[in-house]
Amino acid sequence: MEKTATRCIIQPAPHLANATAISGRPTGPSGNLTHIGEGLVNLFTSVLGLWSADVGIDLGTANTLVHVRGRGIVLDEPSVVAVSKRTGQVLAVGTEARRMLGRTPADIVAMRPLRHGVIADFEHTEQMIRHFIARAHNRAWHVSHPRVVIGIPSGVTEVEKRAVTDAATMAGAREAHLVEEPMAAAIGAGLPIQAAGGSMIVDIGGGTTEVAVISLGGVVAATSARTGGDDMDDAIVQYVRRNMGLLIGERTAEDIKIAMGSAFPMPDERSFLVRGRDLVTGLPKTVEMTTAHVREALSGVLIDIVRAVRSTIDATPPELVDDIMERGFVVCGGGALLAGLDKLFAHETLMPVRIAEDPLTCVVRGTGIVLEEIDTLNRVLLRTRRVRALRY
Repeated sequence: MEKTATRCIIQPAPHLANATAISGRPTGPSGNLTHIGEGLVNLFTSVLGLWSADVGIDLGTANTLVHVRGRGIVLDEPSVVAVSKRTGQVLAVGTEARRMLGRTPADIVAMRPLRHGVIADFEHTEQMIRHFIARAHNRAWHVSHPRVVIGIPSGVTEVEKRAVTDAATMAGAREAHLVEEPMAAAIGAGLPIQAAGGSMIVDIGGGTTEVAVISLGGVVAATSARTGGDDMDDAIVQYVRRNMGLLIGERTAEDIKIAMGSAFPMPDERSFLVRGRDLVTGLPKTVEMTTAHVREALSGVLIDIVRAVRSTIDATPPELVDDIMERGFVVCGGGALLAGLDKLFAHETLMPVRIAEDPLTCVVRGTGIVLEEIDTLNRVLLRTRRVRALRY
């Protein structure tokens, strides 16, 4: 009887043979080294994170505020960067850079890397965030890799959300979480967002106005209008130019808005002097303005903000509208400091209105509370990104 030799040939299964193509990673020894390398990087990042406190950031068009877990708000700086045109080097960030606005020589530009609440200049936004994180940790050299929660406008696109998370991770964050600004503002203002009743928040920032109705930990109706404090400054510049033949800068317009601006007629109207350049002669000129002039200049922007509030109320279910009529709604953000704004809203909506306590810090305080209770408030986070490589 003749014996037949049997040879067994082992071939990889088709689904395993294509594993590299599907996963994009090698499955051999080199693939194992890749996995080990990524694991070591993630472990090293986590170890460095032990020396980095969690950070909440209100990345605003006009100002950036930073909240460090366990220490509270440690930074409140203008969102301004001064850059050398010749080398591209960042020369100053924050308050120091803001002093340069309108006063720089030809080879230096002082700029705001965010417009209307979103990133307009990615590289300089990343450098600004890196600078603020390092200052929040009181370190001149940057090895901080904190977990970061950043507030963003509710109406941004997916691309704009990705830009914020990319900027944060490239600036050194080991984890970047996003939360909608109206949600963070409501948490910071102490509204009962988890309750079954409706809570309404109006956040007037430098570049956007966020209006939202919140119930059971989620946003029921929201409107994001790309108008805010910067538009008010521009409206004052254009009004003075058009009606008084005087050219003034943005900083002067902002000072006028803060000192003399109002949204509703005041019992005692005041007058003041404004200095600028005469559009006809080109020489310095001084004119007299009143608070009524400033209110007239701001009227167009205020109409847009009131329209956003009404639009949100119109999209809110009747049961929640009844709750808001009983409780009223809260106004926060830098625009909430405009005199008479609560009276204007009450007049236009026929609802009780109150200004939040310390309205400028509501969003950043909300991000800090989210960091403290991230397990219970995980639902409010929009996007999470974990860093895969260390950057210095």
